[in-house]
Amino acid sequence: MSSQTYSISDLSRELDITTRAIRFYEEQGLLSPERRGLERIYTARDKVTLKLILRGKRIGFSLAECRELIGLYDPSGGNFKQLNSMLAKIAERRAQLEQQMLDIQQMHLELDTAQERCEHALAATQDSPNATP
Repeated sequence: MSSQTYSISDLSRELDITTRAIRFYEEQGLLSPERRGLERIYTARDKVTLKLILRGKRIGFSLAECRELIGLYDPSGGNFKQLNSMLAKIAERRAQLEQQMLDIQQMHLELDTAQERCEHALAATQDSPNATP
């Protein structure tokens, strides 16, 4: 029984990413397809690796973090290290997002204050006898 293989265009279509992105991940050492002449032949494991990279990017992981998580994969099925590391990174990312939300809320308050001051100053200048329309 032969395992499923994919061309770069197959993966590009299936995962909705560019062939250039796939080649970039290959250059970064995250993928290592077989070669048949100039053609790249990707395995089911390469496809899973790409899915993990894309998922990691969506939740804000760096490429280095994705590489670390992929490197922890244990094909024998004991992925405790990988899963624990993933949970730690998720908690870290969640904490970063919560801090960003607080920062954004604070910035909104500061913008509200600045806007209110500008509107009051503008109203005061329009009420002044020397105001020009």
